[in-house]
Parts: sequence; structure tokens; C-alpha cells
Amino acid sequence: MKKISLMRRKEITAGFLFILPWVFGFVVFTFGPLIASFIISLHKWNLLSTPVFIGFKNYQFLLRDPNFWNALRVTATYSFCRLPLTLLLSLSIAILLNQKIKCLGLFRTVFYLPTVLPLVASSMLWMWIFNPQYGILNWMIWKYFKIEGPAWLGDERFILPAFILMSLWWIGSNMLVYLGGLQGIPSELYEAAEIDGAGMFARFRHITLPMISPVLFYNLITTLINSFETFTQVYVMTGDIPRKNAQFYIMNLYNNAFRFYKMGYASALAWVFFLILLAFTLLIFKSSSAWVYYEG
Repeated sequence: MKKISLMRRKEITAGFLFILPWVFGFVVFTFGPLIASFIISLHKWNLLSTPVFIGFKNYQFLLRDPNFWNALRVTATYSFCRLPLTLLLSLSIAILLNQKIKCLGLFRTVFYLPTVLPLVASSMLWMWIFNPQYGILNWMIWKYFKIEGPAWLGDERFILPAFILMSLWWIGSNMLVYLGGLQGIPSELYEAAEIDGAGMFARFRHITLPMISPVLFYNLITTLINSFETFTQVYVMTGDIPRKNAQFYIMNLYNNAFRFYKMGYASALAWVFFLILLAFTLLIFKSSSAWVYYEG
């Protein structure tokens, strides 16, 4: 067995000491609660009485629960409608803000600013925008189309489109990541393509898209996860009022845990949610080899 030098041992020890705070935080605040939630999901527990072991009955009940399937439907509809809109709109704005125009810094700030505002404050603002009596959105609909706008948050038909529309408020973070990717594309590639007679759309298809595909991949993963985790704005804007098309997955999980005190069932919901997100993430990672280009 090869002997490790004193200097090498010191380096290894220093390395372990540096990562120790992260390992401690991961075990205590991530891995530990993860295991605890799985154990709780095997019990019937209302936070006050002694937990009763029931095995996988919470998971069996989950599959028969209409609220679970409705929450999954609402969350999936919201996520898969928001996803293409967010990715395309943020990319379009990033391309525009990558041009040489006046007040460029101001425009970039304006588009990014909503992402740093607190979710509760943004939700209160959008409650005013969606107000059917004096909201600015219905005022604009009447001004330009001469028709009365819907009740939005008070109408089951429009509450989900309202949340999808509102989600575009936070495209600034995606836009900023796209902008970084666009600025990393060598200008020589565009110059060579122009010399060869490539038009604007050909340059976008054969140079821009392949070169920013790792950024697109990152935005796809993060936007999908954020969409599935939607909670704060729904809770602030709808509260405890039961609305079928506003019953997002995390909202349903929260109600079962802290409104109905079904902590075991809520933990089962959390684990199913984790497995669903894991499946989608692995599927995207698996497909990435076919469309993500890495220069190296």
C-alpha cells in the first residue's frame, strides 16, 4: 500500500474540514428531514396524538383521492402552459436586449426588477391588476376592445389563465441567464456566416440556438421545478377559499398538513411530488444528449 506523505495528509484533512459545514447542513437540514418525512408518511398522525403505523395506506388513499388528481391536473396544466411561454418570451427579450440600443442598462433593469420583489408584494399588486371593478387589466380590455373583462380570480374559467399570465412577470431571471449565454457566443461565427450568405433566421437556427442550448437546458429545468412548486402567490391571492382550478399541488399538500392536520398523508403527497419532479428531470437529462451542444 502506497504511503501518503505528510503534506498530502494535511491537504486531505483541510479539504474535509472545508466541506464539513456543508455536509453537516445537508445531513441535518436536507437528508434528515427527507428520511423523517418518509417515515411519517407510513403513519397516521395529526401532530397532537401518538403516530399510528399504517404502512403504505396513505399512498393507497392518495391514488383514490380526487383532490390529489385535481391538484396534479391544475399544476401540470399551469406548468406546461407557462413553460413554453416563459422560455420563448425571455429568449426574445434577451435577444432584443443584446443589441446596441440606447438606455440598454435601464431596459435590462426594468425587465429584471420584478424578480427581486417579494412574492407577497407582487401577489398584492396582481390582485389589484386582476380586480374586475377597478383593475388596470379590465380597464385596458374595455379601452381597446370595448368588451367587459372577466372576473379573473373570481371565475373558475379564468383563474388558471390569470396565474399563467401572472407567471410572465418573473421572466427576468431567465432573460438574464439567456443574455449571459448570448454574450458568450463568439462574434466571428456570425461574421463567417454572413460572408457565406446566411440570413438572420439561418444564423439564429445554426449558430445562436446550438450555442445557447446549455443555457436553454438550465432554464428548462429550473422553470419546470419552479412551476411545480408554485404556492405563495396562490395562497396570497386565493387564501382558504376552495377553488377547483386554483388547487395547486403544493396548496393541496399545505392544506392537508396544516389545515386538516393529516401530516402522514401530507408527507406521502410530498414524496409523490418528489418522485414526479425527479422523473421529469431525469427525462430532460436523458434527452439532453440529442439537443444540447457543448463546445468542448
